[in-house]
Formats: sequence, C-alpha cells, structure tokens
Amino acid sequence: MSAITASEKVDGFTRKSMRKAQKQKKSQGSSQYRTQSTGVELSPLPQLKDATSAEQQELFAQKLQQCCVLFDFMDSVTDLKSKEIKRATLTELVDYVSTNRGILTEQSYPDITHMITTNIFRTLPPSDNPDFDPEEDEPTLEAAWPHIQLVYEFMLRFLENADFQPSIAKRYIDQKFVLQLLELFDSEDPRERDFLKTVLHRIYGKFLGLRAFIRKQINNIFLRFIYETEHFNGVAELLEILGSIINGFALPLKAEHKQFLMKVLIPLHTAKGLALFHAQLAYCVVQFLEKDPTLTEPVIRGLLKYWPKTCSQKEVMFLGEIEEILDVIEPTQFKKVQEPLFKQISRCVANPHFQVAERALYFWNNEYILSMIEENIDKVLPIMFGSLYRISKEHWNPTIVALVYNVLKTLMELNSTLFDELTASYKAERQREKKKEQEREELWKKLDDLRLSETQNNCHGLPNAQNNNNNSNNNANSNHHDKNATSHSATDFK
Repeated sequence: MSAITASEKVDGFTRKSMRKAQKQKKSQGSSQYRTQSTGVELSPLPQLKDATSAEQQELFAQKLQQCCVLFDFMDSVTDLKSKEIKRATLTELVDYVSTNRGILTEQSYPDITHMITTNIFRTLPPSDNPDFDPEEDEPTLEAAWPHIQLVYEFMLRFLENADFQPSIAKRYIDQKFVLQLLELFDSEDPRERDFLKTVLHRIYGKFLGLRAFIRKQINNIFLRFIYETEHFNGVAELLEILGSIINGFALPLKAEHKQFLMKVLIPLHTAKGLALFHAQLAYCVVQFLEKDPTLTEPVIRGLLKYWPKTCSQKEVMFLGEIEEILDVIEPTQFKKVQEPLFKQISRCVANPHFQVAERALYFWNNEYILSMIEENIDKVLPIMFGSLYRISKEHWNPTIVALVYNVLKTLMELNSTLFDELTASYKAERQREKKKEQEREELWKKLDDLRLSETQNNCHGLPNAQNNNNNSNNNANSNHHDKNATSHSATDFK
C-alpha cells in the first residue's frame, strides 16, 4: 500500500477518495481457494431427464459429487470448460429438485448436504479495505458467485420441496450447520446475505428443535457487535428475520424474549452504523410493543437513555421510531411516559439543526398522537410551551418558525384558557429575567466604577508617598550631620 502524504493525513476527504479509487480497481474477492482440486477437469454427465427412473438416483448422486469440485474464480482464464460444466450441472439440479416429486430419498440427504456445505461454508477473507464504510464504499463481491448463487438456489428448492423431511434432515442440518451459516452473514456481498436470510428463515420454520438455538446465537452475534467488534455486515438481515420471528411469538411473552428486547435490541441503537439497519430494528421494537403494550414504558425510557447528543442524523431516526411507537401506544402507557418524552421532544424542537426540529414538529401532523396530546394537554402544554414560544421568535430557519406557529395555533385551539395563562406567565417570567439581567449589569457596572476609582486613587497617592519618603530621608541625613558636628566640637573643646 502506498505511503500517505502529509496533505492526506490532514485532509480526511482526500484519504477517503483515494481509498474509494483503490477499491474500484478491485471490486471482487473470493474465499474459494483451490488446493485439493488443482488439476481436476470435469466431464459432462448425461442429462437427468434422459435417464430412466432406476438410473436417476445414481446419476443424481454423481452430479452432486461432481459439484463438490471447487474452482479459483480469481483466475479468470483457467478451467473455463470445467467451470461451465459445473454451472450447467447446478442449474440442472435446481430445476430437477424444483419440478420433480419423490426424488428426495433418505440416501440422498447426506450427498445433498455435503455438496451444499462444501460450496458455501468457507472462512470469509478479511476486507480489502480495513476502514470499510458500508454507507460510502463499494462492497467486495464474491468472485465465485456464479456457482455459489446456484448452490443457494438449490438449497432453497431442497428445503421447500414437498417431500422434504425435517426428521431425516436434522441429522445433517444441526447446530454446527446453523453456526457456520450464521458466520456467513458477515459477508460483504449483499447478494449472498439476501439468500442467507431466506435460507435461515426456512430452517427456523422447519426445524423446531433449532429455534431456541438460532435465537440464542443471533443474540450472541448482536452482543458481540455492540460491545466488542462494532462491525458485522449482516445485522439488517438478521433483524429482518427476527421481525417475522417476533410476530409469531405466543402470548404471554417469555422472560427471555423481554430480556432480548431490553438487553439487546435497545442497546443496538447506540451503534455508529445505525442508519444501515434502523428500519428493521424499529420494526422489531414495534412488534414487541404490539404483542405486549406494558413494555412501552421501559422501551421509551431506554431510547431516552441512549438518545444521541451530537449526531443529528441519529436524532431524526430516533424521532421517527418514537412516532412509530406512539402510533400503537395505549392511553394508559402514554400517561406514564408523557413527561420525560415531551421534555426530550421539547429539546428537539429547540434544536438549531432544522431537520431535527422539523421532524419533532411533524408529530403534530399525526392525528392519533394529537388526540393523545389533547387528552393530556394540561401536562404536555406546560412542557412544550416555553420552547415553542421562544423558537417562534428566535429560530434562524423560516420553515421551522412557520411550523411552530401552526403548532402553537393548534395547542391554543385545544385549550385556549391554559394557553393564555402560560402566555401571561411566560411573559412575566421573561420580564423578571430581563429585570434580573439589568440588575446584574448595573451591579457589574458599579463594580467596574469602583475598581476604576480605586485605581485612580492609588495613582494619585503614589507621588505623595514618595515625597514623604524623601523628606524622611533628608531629615535623617541632617540629623546625622548635626550629630557629627557636635561630636567634632566636643573634641575640639577638649
């Protein structure tokens, strides 16, 4: 890698653009390394559709074995014939499993799972870009995708086949298989993660014995992501799976599910890359609250605890999620959270970043939220009034000022008496503040005047003191001369 110049160290944008340029030069990588299969050349086998029913099972097994041979796709000029033969064979297998019945015999399960694991389970290579930013940088695509894609499609058709028997498949699709599958969610290639999402969802639906294990391992991945690595490419896909899983939870919710919500999903909001998976995360949270409304208070208090302080983009996302929660909130739960919630909304309305203020003010366009506010206007209005009134006079953005005027008008229509009382008390409070400020300024002015006068007095007193010192010195000298003269006179007399 080339050395970074002094100007690049200073200018972060220069560094980023250089990294992006380097990334574009090599946008493909592969974790498929040819070691055991060096020098292997494939020969085309007869078509399955041309074989007799007695021969099909044997030919099916041979084709599965043939597809276990791996090739190096980083070398684009070698093994072209064998690569094409394998691609054609995989395509044929996908079609065979999709359209035929009675082909999944007990003897075929080990061959099928062996072919799948050989092709897709591999150690993912480290990213070419150590500072990879999913929002800015292009991902490294899997070079062997022409084959891997077909293997994933075959696996899906296998799991969805009407003759698929989980009781037999569970010997091969076990906890170890699931762990290896979950590790692949860290792939940079979004095409692979999309297939993995569907495959894992199918496994969760068909293998009841693996459900708790899958949830536990996803829990572990998220905890490691939050508290250790802060990097995992497949968070959005795993959350999407969880959204449908949560939707199927039985009531009442188990303690482990509630703990997952409060200990994993809520802390996930602290991630730096929240924008990449916030939509899926918010959906999971809302699903929990629709299942159990009593969780609303701890969830909202958790979000307020992790509310971003310096990132406006994340604040806008938090406000969007709060609105989704308020869309499904029950009136009793609203009363429990209205005070801390609207204190935060009040701060957002007063935010100098116009997008944050605008998103907070849009709450008043939601009819259900407005009905909740109307029912609790005596609590909400005193919290919001000060910020709204001040922003209507001071905010730099005319759009925000217009929105604030609309909100104030709406609140006044909801309870004009309380609005007038708050207006009068706010103005009286402002007058008191101005009076205190004026008194403070006058006091400081008096202190400044006093300091100036003392300084001037000290300046005038300094020459007098010097004159007094000179006079004292002169007197002392004359006395000394008089004593000497007296002493000499006495000596001369003697």
